Amino acid sequence: MGKREAPRWRAIAVFAVLFVLYQSAEGVGQRLLHSDALQAALMIGCVAAAWPLSRWLGWRGYGAYALDRRSSSLAWLGFGLAVALIANALAILVGERLGVYAPSGPALSVDGFHALAAALPMLALSTFVPSIAEDILARGFWYRAAGIHWRRGYLFVAFSAGYFLLNHVYRLGRGPGEWLMILCMGIAYATALCRAGTLWAAVGLHWGWNFANGVFGMLLPADTLDVAGSRWLIAGVHLLVALLVVAVPPPSRVVDEGQRLRPLRG
Repeated sequence: MGKREAPRWRAIAVFAVLFVLYQSAEGVGQRLLHSDALQAALMIGCVAAAWPLSRWLGWRGYGAYALDRRSSSLAWLGFGLAVALIANALAILVGERLGVYAPSGPALSVDGFHALAAALPMLALSTFVPSIAEDILARGFWYRAAGIHWRRGYLFVAFSAGYFLLNHVYRLGRGPGEWLMILCMGIAYATALCRAGTLWAAVGLHWGWNFANGVFGMLLPADTLDVAGSRWLIAGVHLLVALLVVAVPPPSRVVDEGQRLRPLRG
């Protein structure tokens, strides 16, 4: 028998489960019950649930969201992490020159490195889990699990970036400047997935940016003097990152159908 996609109702059910778990982490865990433990449990639950749901859709591992174990994909993860760390540091340094940020402590101090060393394991974990959870929901699902055949890469990027914006439901009240910033971040991360064919590329950039916020908060401490300017700066940096990703030669094969399990039945 030939391969065929899972019934559309399965994809809808998968999205519903992941969406509820992800949004309830902040909506219920943080805002309603003010419980960091519950928030973390729900976010971890979102990532954990994605595995059996991927299998239910007929994929190996997390293959339904374009997460695979190819060495080239892990190289994209490392590339994204490095780019995000450099981009975040440059944004801080440029922002300080423009008066958007002001140093609030000594840069690259011994105390800062000691604090980072103590916090590093938890910082890495606490930024990785929410990042990959949102990447699965806002990008990986729509790229593969939803069963949409994107004929043009820019259509996927536009849709995914738009959904990424709407997925930040608790930040939409901050106004158009916030929307633009989140949209540009979504463009960069969706472009990485579309270019590389693996969600690890987007995870590298997204996780890397969130991780860098914590790292440089200790190594390059700064206060934000111009919130609007900071949003514009972050938006611009992410558009430059998207251009950099486009400039990187894509792999020869961007979809690994070998992740498929046996043909599905309705």
